[in-house]
Amino acid sequence: MKILTADDVRAAVDMRAAIDAVRAGFIALSTGRARVPLRSALETPGGVLLTMPAQLDDAPISAVKIVSVCAGNPSLGLPTIHAVVLVTDAQTGQPLALMDGGVVTAQRTGAASGLATDLLAVPGASTLAVIGAGVQARTQVAAVCAVRPITEIRIFSLAGAEALAHELGERYAARIVVARSAPEALHGAQVVVAATNSKTPIVHLADLAPGVHINGIGSFAPDMQEIAADVVAEATLVVDHRASAWAEAGDLIIARDQGLITEQSVHAEIGEIAAGMKAGRTSPHEITFFKSVGNAVQDAAFAQRVLAAAEERGLGTDVAL
Repeated sequence: MKILTADDVRAAVDMRAAIDAVRAGFIALSTGRARVPLRSALETPGGVLLTMPAQLDDAPISAVKIVSVCAGNPSLGLPTIHAVVLVTDAQTGQPLALMDGGVVTAQRTGAASGLATDLLAVPGASTLAVIGAGVQARTQVAAVCAVRPITEIRIFSLAGAEALAHELGERYAARIVVARSAPEALHGAQVVVAATNSKTPIVHLADLAPGVHINGIGSFAPDMQEIAADVVAEATLVVDHRASAWAEAGDLIIARDQGLITEQSVHAEIGEIAAGMKAGRTSPHEITFFKSVGNAVQDAAFAQRVLAAAEERGLGTDVAL
């Protein structure tokens, strides 16, 4: 069995390859060629422990991710998310790899937004607003920059914005701006990423430009809400997976409970658009909103790509169990 560290996972697959892997996973999910139970959640003293298994029908591997989300960790000098991904042979169940799940989570979550931005943002979009400055923000920026010619990145966060700006300034040629408020960051932006643990809406319709595309990836529970209900009511809604979204996406659930949308308001799963089953953007003035709560099909598709690359390039450490 291979042990793949965070550095091994990063070295194995770049963001463009990650987007391709996630695209294939979402297409499989939306066309009935993947088996993905709703994830189980166990409340712990510090947060929540999630287990997320998946199997793509034509894949030689199965995968399960165990991930903990503990909002208080940054005050302890620890990441909010810890995770591992176990990859097994789909036929025999033999363990094939154990890989750092934090990087898998960040990369595949970024890749989902990269795919959605590629399919839904206006061509030539050049201004990106990022709400939140955690680990997820970094891969979100990488993914959006992989599919659109971003020349300005605006950051708003209650903590970490300056550090993120410095880091992005060393990686990208884009102009980096630390905004003093969410409305300042959002004004005129063509692509928005919301990557926070907020239970209070941060992105409001009055602050958005016509034609903006929004990726909402931070809220993953029914009582969490980054995107205000007026945005959800106005936007063309696209989700990673309908059942998961209506079970977990507070942004949608709260708007539905307020009577502003129904479950039929969701236009498409992102895999349906990627597969050509549903249209994406139909107007340059249309507001599009991709809501992702995360799906194990992303982990399985991405982990399969990582393992193949690791075997080809000799990455990781082989151990006997």
